[in-house]
Amino acid sequence: MPEDPTRLVVKLIITLPIFMFSLTVHEFAHGWMARRFGDHTAEDAGRLTLDPRAHIDPFGLLLFIFASLTGFGFGWAKPVPVNLGNCRNPLRAMFWVAAAGPLSNLLQAALAVLVLLVLKLAGVGMLSVAMLGNAGLLVLGEPLGVGLTIGALASYYLIINLALMLFNLIPLPPLDGGRIAVSLLPYRFAKPLAQLEQYGFIILIVLLQVGVTKVLVGAPLVYVITHLAKALG
Repeated sequence: MPEDPTRLVVKLIITLPIFMFSLTVHEFAHGWMARRFGDHTAEDAGRLTLDPRAHIDPFGLLLFIFASLTGFGFGWAKPVPVNLGNCRNPLRAMFWVAAAGPLSNLLQAALAVLVLLVLKLAGVGMLSVAMLGNAGLLVLGEPLGVGLTIGALASYYLIINLALMLFNLIPLPPLDGGRIAVSLLPYRFAKPLAQLEQYGFIILIVLLQVGVTKVLVGAPLVYVITHLAKALG
């Protein structure tokens, strides 16, 4: 049964700022790590900032809005420019610059879990419902109380960041996981993998269509959220 259009719109209103902030931190982390290795390209381009406007990709944003209204959000931000030639130890820099994005999402997810734990210690009940119901709870029109509302929002922050982390760790250039793999693999394997980058977007669309991303992203995401919900009660 299709989801209520009103709920989808409200879900978009709730998730879009969280999604944009999470992506902004992700891209900032790439630029920050590149600067740590000596590359100031992102900084010189005005991308070493937490202002979401610097990172918005209009097409990626529109796709997220469209996909959210049809059931599942999917989108992206503009990649932060990095010149590994400016970095000390370029291969090591490639690993850490690529890993910085998913690590930033992991830290944001950990922050969301910390908020949920604080709510549990404060005696807020029904957190498992908040985690599993999130937008559904927020659009029911019934008074939830401050604690449960924060719990529902924190659960969205958690879900979005875990999804971004898992998605970006898919070992396919130009995703972060692909660049991590290229930096770690022996040259005879790294070279052909790196050459896939020009076809990466097409391959990614195919993977989305055949459901591979549901296995690599959806399955572990559901597992983590379900078990966290049980633990929080």
